[in-house]
Amino acid sequence: MHAMIKKAYESEAFREQGHALIDLLADYLQGVQQGTEEQAIQWMPPTEAATRWGDFLRQQESDPLELFRAVLDGGVKLHNPRYMGHQISPPAPLAALAGLLNDFMNNGMGVYEMGIPGTAMERVVIQSVAQKMGFGEEADGVLTSGGTLANVTALLAARSVKARHPVWEKGGSTPLALMVSEEAHYCVDRAARIMGWGAEGIIKVPVDHHFSMRTEYLEPLYQEALAAGKEVIAVVGSACSTSTGSFDNLLEIADFAERHGLWFHVDGAHGAACVYSPKYQHRVNGIHRADSVAMDFHKMLLTPSVTTALIFQNGKNSFRTFSQKADYLLSQDDEADWYNLAKRTFECTKSMLSLRAYSLIKTYGDSLFDAYVTQVNDLCARFSAFLLDRPGWEIATPPACNILCFRWVPPGMDTNRANALNEFLRTQSLEDGRFYVVKTQLRGLYYLRVTLTNPFTQLSDLQEMTEWMEAKAEAFE
Repeated sequence: MHAMIKKAYESEAFREQGHALIDLLADYLQGVQQGTEEQAIQWMPPTEAATRWGDFLRQQESDPLELFRAVLDGGVKLHNPRYMGHQISPPAPLAALAGLLNDFMNNGMGVYEMGIPGTAMERVVIQSVAQKMGFGEEADGVLTSGGTLANVTALLAARSVKARHPVWEKGGSTPLALMVSEEAHYCVDRAARIMGWGAEGIIKVPVDHHFSMRTEYLEPLYQEALAAGKEVIAVVGSACSTSTGSFDNLLEIADFAERHGLWFHVDGAHGAACVYSPKYQHRVNGIHRADSVAMDFHKMLLTPSVTTALIFQNGKNSFRTFSQKADYLLSQDDEADWYNLAKRTFECTKSMLSLRAYSLIKTYGDSLFDAYVTQVNDLCARFSAFLLDRPGWEIATPPACNILCFRWVPPGMDTNRANALNEFLRTQSLEDGRFYVVKTQLRGLYYLRVTLTNPFTQLSDLQEMTEWMEAKAEAFE
């Protein structure tokens, strides 16, 4: 064996480096919990970052811990209570350790013999999620790498089941279409385009003042599409929308889909996790009537990214996405061959995603998810009430979960100037780095936006951020 290869696999060096890394992460976790870690993000322009990491790579050989510390210091700190940015949760330490084991084993799970424990765990996790959503024993599904991939997979299954012609084998000439809220995540739009439906294959349904789908428009838009010669095969409900956290009325969408024999898919990447909270599960009433549901463990269930459950009400439909043959890998008994996962996902070399979620469920049960989902949603409601009691602050819509869009508009300020002010506050926040918030535009208005995914965030952190922004606004010109 070459000396360099031997060095790369040396067990005692691995033990030493692993212990050092765990100590580094444990100290970091303790620091953010105790408030000694000030920055949620250390902003650096892209060109400067590329130069820095290029220079770092060209340095002489150094202790790997130096690299790990630099990455930790330079990255966004999701566990910091002042992280309030994008829709991703700070992983529970146990789930992160499960991710390490997965990476070390590197068992590709496209075929059963390469991932025996992970494949079996995946089935258990899927059954657990399906039961929580209210599906029956015939439900099944897979874990896949992200909500976008899950939505594409579900809509391909919808095409296979509902399209009048076998598109997968023979292609298609009839224009296919789906119906979806105009506030839905862009990945649904992307999925339709990937499948060759084009912009005409995406029928956007208007939303109300709370940014939820106006279901009374479903019928006239559907009839209009039929008159135009389109074959509408699916309707997608958002649970919830990305920008505002608004939930569509899944029961009314289910009624419409059932009336016309359409596939009903729920993009629940973020909000489907409400099924774990008795207090908030009403947000997804009707989810059990969907033909398919996508739910991200990494957005609201304390699991490292990317870990997404795709559930099919009828498990047999999970085999309908793909029909190509790979005789050297897979058996031909589709319905019984649940354990060869490459039949049902895009990923032929599939990561052991199940271990992350399974480890949390086995150790803490569903009560951890209930406590977390309920806590962060409650906090968002309290923050909204705080802002509305404070002169000058506006919200886009009352929060339905842990997402809130808000803006600072001093009395008498016109719309353009208010937009510029809130953009200024977002930029100041990013460059300062203590509070990490993001932005969105709704109906021509610029909003600040938080997603409260950190279980350590308190109302006092949000109050401090509000006061900091009010002070910064004084410098706006």
